[in-house]
Amino acid sequence: MLNELNPTWKLENIFPGGSESEKLEGFLEQLEEDLLLFQQKISGEKVPQNMEEAQEWSNNLDRIQDLEKRIREASAFVSCLTAQNVKDQKAKLLLGRLMQISSSFASLVTSLDHQILSIPQDVWEELLEQNDIKPISFPLEERRTLAKEKLPHEQEKLVNDLAVDGYHAWEELYNTVVGRISIPFEQDGKKVDLSVGQAQNKMSDGDRDVRKEIFKKWEEAWGKDAELCAHALNHLAGFRINLYKNRKWDSILKEPLDYNRMTEQTLNTMWKTIDQNKDIFVSYLQRKAKLLGLNHCSWYDLDAPLSRKSPKISYDKAAQLIVDQFHRFSPKMAEFAKTAFQERWIEAEDRPGKRPGGFCTSFPLTKESRIFMTYGGTASGVSTLAHELGHAYHQHVMNDLPQMIQNYAMNVAETASTFAEMIVADASVKHAKTTEEKINLLEDKIQNSIAFLMNIHARFIFELSFYEERKKGLVSVERLNELMEEAQKKAYRDSLETYHPYFWASKLHFYITEVPFYNFPYTFGYLFSAGIYARALQEGSAFEEKYVSLLRDTGRMKVEDLAARHLGVDLTKPDFWQSAIDIVASDVREFLRLTE
Repeated sequence: MLNELNPTWKLENIFPGGSESEKLEGFLEQLEEDLLLFQQKISGEKVPQNMEEAQEWSNNLDRIQDLEKRIREASAFVSCLTAQNVKDQKAKLLLGRLMQISSSFASLVTSLDHQILSIPQDVWEELLEQNDIKPISFPLEERRTLAKEKLPHEQEKLVNDLAVDGYHAWEELYNTVVGRISIPFEQDGKKVDLSVGQAQNKMSDGDRDVRKEIFKKWEEAWGKDAELCAHALNHLAGFRINLYKNRKWDSILKEPLDYNRMTEQTLNTMWKTIDQNKDIFVSYLQRKAKLLGLNHCSWYDLDAPLSRKSPKISYDKAAQLIVDQFHRFSPKMAEFAKTAFQERWIEAEDRPGKRPGGFCTSFPLTKESRIFMTYGGTASGVSTLAHELGHAYHQHVMNDLPQMIQNYAMNVAETASTFAEMIVADASVKHAKTTEEKINLLEDKIQNSIAFLMNIHARFIFELSFYEERKKGLVSVERLNELMEEAQKKAYRDSLETYHPYFWASKLHFYITEVPFYNFPYTFGYLFSAGIYARALQEGSAFEEKYVSLLRDTGRMKVEDLAARHLGVDLTKPDFWQSAIDIVASDVREFLRLTE
């Protein structure tokens, strides 16, 4: 049994001393020195012209993977520090230093890509067949292809250098803005200042007056800093647009599609199939409004519980529930989750000063993960815990693979997390003791469907529209609000009474520079995992090893090939997407039946 768990994470075994860590300082100094030496080696090296030279050159691939592991180790640690305390100024300085290190590494990789591109084709093909190179042939071939489509490598290195104090700095400005926002609220007769993360938890309060009040204060808070957010968003987009133009890329979606290793045909088929199936989800929103005694739901009602008596679920109980439900599908996954809870890999405490949202980050040298969230005792919080543990398990089964094929894309990363979430949510519904409990648990599952099929769709529609307007010049706060509301109305089929015009400001995902269009991969992962879950239900325990094999392949093939090999489906056709939507829509049908 999991009892008396500590809801704060343990970081001391990685780098003791937090942002003052002497061990981290020494680690970074050595990393910076090794990066510089390797950069000098690469810049003075000639491109191999025969197999003997190519085999000697291939030692560079081991060194580049080693450097990447070390950068990820330090970056993961510092991201934990800045998340657990947004006022940790030393951690922010460390983050800036790591951005510089990452930029140097990106320039180093660009130099290596130039060499990869310049190796004669016959030598290249023979090199990829060597026993020590063959396991990483997919990412190497991918790098060679992408290098052909970019600027000359000296210009790409300049882009990387300038991005530190340009492109990436806008994301840091946004994070600074978020860190200083506090939302005044009266709680138990006392006036308190809530962090963004704490205020977000109030959006699922059982009292509509509380939700309405917190949403009003939420909009006011983001409205005050909207000009700063708009500057950040405009200049992030401007950087991308100009870079793409110079690379002669005609689509704003080229980079995110390349990053997610998927075709535009797959993406378009997915959204088209979703759009054709929205009626059933609109019916759910109408029924929810009726059950809440409303004509229509407002934005702040989307996460509202149907019962004000929804019991709080303790952290210990949530942990036990997750481990038990994982065990029904995969004993290995359950054992992994148990370790994560007992070894304190999770930061879940509800306290001020934390950044909003949740994430999972991995430490490739320590071979551990850390999970960040603010646990509020709700069914949604249990889902988030399961979700992030899914990410951690995905990394766990890949820890023994070469670093280059551990770099799986965001869309398939969201597959493992959403799959874990589905296991817990579905099992909870099946084992509900009363009809009321079943309705509430179903409703929590359907909220996820609404998030992935409507909320994420609104983000995607907004970004497409925003980038089109940004090509013509800066976009004002007022226009950003209009574009956001138009996108929400389209995605939700105009089924809500009020919307969230400042969502573009409050949603961190629009400001993440590492991955552009940080939206559609969530929906892909959600539906892809639904298809995998259906297969798991059919095959039972026999599917566990197949699932692990699928996860281990996520960093070494395109998603269309991954789906064909492990599921026997064609993602460019609507059939798979329809079958996945049918699975999640069945929850809505059951909900509508039970609430007649």
